[in-house]
Amino acid sequence: MILTSLADTVLRQIETVQDTVTEALFEPVIRIGVTGLARSGKTVFITSLVANMLDRGRMPHLVAAAEGRIEAAFLQPQPDDTLPRFDYETHLSQLTARTPQWPDSTRAISELRLSLRVRRAGLLAGLQGPRTIHVDIVDYPGEWLLDLALMDKSYGEWSRETLARLQDRPEGAEFAALARETDPTARLDEPPAKALAVAFTTYLNAARNAGFYDCTPGRFLLPGDLAGSPVLTFAPLRGEDTGPRGSLLREMNRRYEAYKREVVRPFFRDHFARIDRQVVLVDALGAIHKGPRAVEDMRGAMADILGAFRPGRNAFLSQIFQGKRVEKILFAATKADHLHHKQHARLSAIMQALLREATERARFAGAQTSALAIAALRATTEDTMTHAGAPLDVVRGKLLDTGKQAAFYPGDLPQDPNHLLTAARQGAEKWLDQDYRVMNFAPQPLTLRPGDGPPHIRLDKAAEFLLGDRL
Repeated sequence: MILTSLADTVLRQIETVQDTVTEALFEPVIRIGVTGLARSGKTVFITSLVANMLDRGRMPHLVAAAEGRIEAAFLQPQPDDTLPRFDYETHLSQLTARTPQWPDSTRAISELRLSLRVRRAGLLAGLQGPRTIHVDIVDYPGEWLLDLALMDKSYGEWSRETLARLQDRPEGAEFAALARETDPTARLDEPPAKALAVAFTTYLNAARNAGFYDCTPGRFLLPGDLAGSPVLTFAPLRGEDTGPRGSLLREMNRRYEAYKREVVRPFFRDHFARIDRQVVLVDALGAIHKGPRAVEDMRGAMADILGAFRPGRNAFLSQIFQGKRVEKILFAATKADHLHHKQHARLSAIMQALLREATERARFAGAQTSALAIAALRATTEDTMTHAGAPLDVVRGKLLDTGKQAAFYPGDLPQDPNHLLTAARQGAEKWLDQDYRVMNFAPQPLTLRPGDGPPHIRLDKAAEFLLGDRL
């Protein structure tokens, strides 16, 4: 086992050297990971980003595009033949149809290569021809990323933390009762083990739907071809890390360790550790709507996500000997089109405050971080109404569930983010002075002029942060 692991490490270092030399001497490659938790808009973000890079009429803050130095943008076959291709064309057709619809959410990892032919900037630009830069976009579920925090936890530690959390959650009542009734030292019997795993999976799905983010293991929510396998048939139990030989507790421990070894570690090794720049999408408005506990839970999840990165500046030698490090991390609060633009700065400030501790660690390690309020595809228009004799800034759009047009005011976000964060950290049940709401809007029919991508909010600023220095 040790020799196999050593040989695998050596081979990957050789592959890294080859990739690094190729990128440095010929055509640079920027590998961007896009993740976020459920319903944060990963699929729409990638689709709109690619569409707006192909047709750059709405990208004034992407400097290379504004200066006209991007001569061409085109899609190419992805370099990794073992990964599914991100189905860009299907997703774009869904968003631009006569009756548009939101595409399905991310269920597995996928990849897309966007290539740019760019003229160089600077005094010597006229002496050198344009160069080709490849942007490899890797889409993967955020639930998988949260699993990386399990790598440093034993089965006993994970069980104690998980059981403590669900005690105060109505969604966990059924599984908690089943776990109390179960004798962890009893001899392993597969039907009871499966019943525990099914009940625990039911709790995880209910907790996620209720707005909680600490729903690990992530593959229980998105099992894919692992559904029903022993590696997904375990659950937290009270007791020590290991039980008697042949006991339920010992088998649960073994399967938990197999999950880390066979599922989490390969994902980190084969995909996550190769990322240069990372986008983390967050439905902050949804968390605010669900209340202080959801906001605090989201803050902890984002800290765990950032803790999974190895942030720092990529250097030629460090790439050869230590592997790549994440250079830039963008935290984007999605669905900014659900707010009037006058509140966008407040949403960005809330994001920055939520992530302050985590981003300070990333900056200390040498990574650049940024927090933006964005909408990858704008689904609303802004308006001002009169309410109780005073002007009220609202957004208008078509409701997803009824198809009716509606004006929407989500509530007044505080100028000081600590007004939200303090209540969240103190475990308040609800906001004291506001009732924040959310609506689900359907995408609007689009009429695009030649050269224009889909309408968005600050997608060009996100692209400049992620790509500007390499263009």
